[in-house]
Amino acid sequence: MIDHFKYALLLSVVLAFGISSVDAAQYATAVLQGLDKVTARVSTFTAPIGRTVKFGTLEIIARTCDKRPPEETPESAAFLDVWEVRPGEPAVSVYRGWMFASSPALAAMEHPVYDVWVVDCNNDEADLLRK
Repeated sequence: MIDHFKYALLLSVVLAFGISSVDAAQYATAVLQGLDKVTARVSTFTAPIGRTVKFGTLEIIARTCDKRPPEETPESAAFLDVWEVRPGEPAVSVYRGWMFASSPALAAMEHPVYDVWVVDCNNDEADLLRK
């Protein structure tokens, strides 16, 4: 649950960075990194927009990934839905919202085993072919 302070801070970052459909390009994939806190391994993976990817017991859907044009201050942001799926149990939503590459702690996913954050947005041809 996001408290009022975090919400106000997130809103101010969105307004300051200006990530919106007006001045940011939308991309086909979100580049994410995930940390397994048990093994201390960091993995980099792509999440094609609208498709489910798995990281451990998590299922992640990137709804959109926006990136500023190269002539502006760098910023990538993705809207993610993250669920934890365990065998024999219903899926539990663990995160839904915007994540910003430049400020991963601003809207961090809180989970005891995994951390996931946005690194970039791209239009990797290999990812587009899988759609």
